[in-house]
Amino acid sequence: MFELIQAELQEFELKLADELRSSVEFIEAIGENLVAAGGKRLRPSLAFLAGKMLAAEPKAAMRVALAVELLHSASLLHDDLIDDANTRRGHEAAFRHYGNVVSVMSGDFMLARVLGLLARSSSNDFTMLMSQTAAHICEAEVLQFQMASLETYSFENYFNIIEGKTSVLFAAALEGVGILAGVSKDQRSALRSFGLSYGNAFQMQDDYLDLLGDAAKLGKPVGGDLREGKATYPVLLLLEQSEEARAILRRHAKQDGDIERMIALVRDSDAAAKTRQRIIAEAKKAIAALQLFPDSEANTALQSLAQREIDRAA
Repeated sequence: MFELIQAELQEFELKLADELRSSVEFIEAIGENLVAAGGKRLRPSLAFLAGKMLAAEPKAAMRVALAVELLHSASLLHDDLIDDANTRRGHEAAFRHYGNVVSVMSGDFMLARVLGLLARSSSNDFTMLMSQTAAHICEAEVLQFQMASLETYSFENYFNIIEGKTSVLFAAALEGVGILAGVSKDQRSALRSFGLSYGNAFQMQDDYLDLLGDAAKLGKPVGGDLREGKATYPVLLLLEQSEEARAILRRHAKQDGDIERMIALVRDSDAAAKTRQRIIAEAKKAIAALQLFPDSEANTALQSLAQREIDRAA
């Protein structure tokens, strides 16, 4: 599905490197590591597919792709420090290698580059969208810490967190292109709806696999969220019926066998099945949002991304 935007993605890598260029060696090195690590580039892909679907100016889609990816990358530098992470995409976390000050200021440097892109867009609506997106990301990070600290576990808090950490960036990648392409209010709303629902399905599936997936396929041990005290959707369902699950979550699964016991509790209940049902519902909602747009290769590719979350198995 990405063959359609292969040329755009290749150009994106070059332009991202340009945006991250700095005369300061440490900032330049962190930027180079970011480009080299690559990642899925899912957010830029969404922007480019939206651009194709809307017949938008290529420069508009590129500007949105760069702004969203830089905002995402800045948030990752800050998140790694907050979470005391050891690695990022298989490499040593930036703050581990360069220290807290360099990592934080490099993230701020990326945010400054986002401001430059917004200024060059000459769009108040796009600037407002990115401002709201950045605020939501910050709120979600603090809410996640707050929920774990105060044990204010709820489905409302969970969805506010995953929307802020994942879905609003997906939505901004699509809606931003729509804004610069001058689409109608209904089309802009549909783009945002697709991004939020697809982002929810994507993040819920990642959370599901973090607990119930195959460690060999994931390339990391299962239960990482539980060790950080994060109550994901299947765990929240389990909290409604199991005090044992609540105790495991409260102690961040620190006792031997806690992860295995939580997995067993989830599998022995209806929590796993209900989680998959919600993932499928979110993905179908995303697909439905694109019915407002004419059939095209790009529209089909976007729908295929959402369909992939329906098909992804543990």
